[in-house]
Amino acid sequence: MSSTLRILLILISVFVFIYTVRKVRKSQLEIDESMFWILFSVSLVILSIFPQIAEFFTSLLGVESPVNFVFLCVIFIILGKLFFVTIQFSIQKHRLNLLIEKLAILKKEEKDELYAMLTKLQNSGDKKD
Repeated sequence: MSSTLRILLILISVFVFIYTVRKVRKSQLEIDESMFWILFSVSLVILSIFPQIAEFFTSLLGVESPVNFVFLCVIFIILGKLFFVTIQFSIQKHRLNLLIEKLAILKKEEKDELYAMLTKLQNSGDKKD
């Protein structure tokens, strides 16, 4: 792995780490969600500092070069994260639809009750005349 790529990986990883910590401190990112990005950035720093790890897995898996191995790992990790975020999004979308349906039912019931009360008041007013 070239020293330029190693330096670039370290810089980007440190930036992601700092950015993630700042978002957690500002309460714009939850701690459990931030753990993925913190671990991801730390693992990239480790791979950058110790390229022997990438070289070992490159030879073990038969990948052409350590750089390709790093890119392959990053792609698979991010695809996995995207899959789990998609699952969470689908769950939240389903919950939101259920909440909208319940709210619509409650509003309809409230409207029906008001209509029944108004009708009852009108009927009682008509009987007095």
